[in-house]
Amino acid sequence: MASLHPPSSPDAGAMLGWLPRLRLYARALRRNREDADDLVQDTLERAWSRAGLWQGVGDMRTWLFSIMHNLHVDALRRGRLDVVELDEHIPEIPVAATQAERLALRDLHKALVALPVEQCEVLLLVGVDGMAYAEIAQALDIPIGTVMSRLSRGRDRLRGLMLEQERRPHS
Repeated sequence: MASLHPPSSPDAGAMLGWLPRLRLYARALRRNREDADDLVQDTLERAWSRAGLWQGVGDMRTWLFSIMHNLHVDALRRGRLDVVELDEHIPEIPVAATQAERLALRDLHKALVALPVEQCEVLLLVGVDGMAYAEIAQALDIPIGTVMSRLSRGRDRLRGLMLEQERRPHS
């Protein structure tokens, strides 16, 4: 009887343990829940089907994020992605019950959506996933200096957008 696990496969449980963070990153890249879920599924399928490559990688998180990023870039190049305004698809984010906190979270969400994807993805990988610059550079296949530059510009732009929103009345 054939095994369901490819030879030299990474631990399926460990791979699935990264699922919440993969979904968050996919939502930042695709800005649409359905497309993001498809990207996560494609990422896990690609990782599983290429499990033989896992032995030389070592860091599963970087490996999975790199696969996801490459799949996303490939789809962009082929023009297969439909652009959908995220405002129509506000993510389900648990928030505290106070109005002020809801407004602050909404403002942050709007500011993140307004960032260029390259800056947003680096901000999320550093801020949410806690990835090191070198891990991000490896996952995105870019120089570490580019990671640092995108992070710096992204932080500056995010700060500016948040200040602009503070000055505007909430609608």
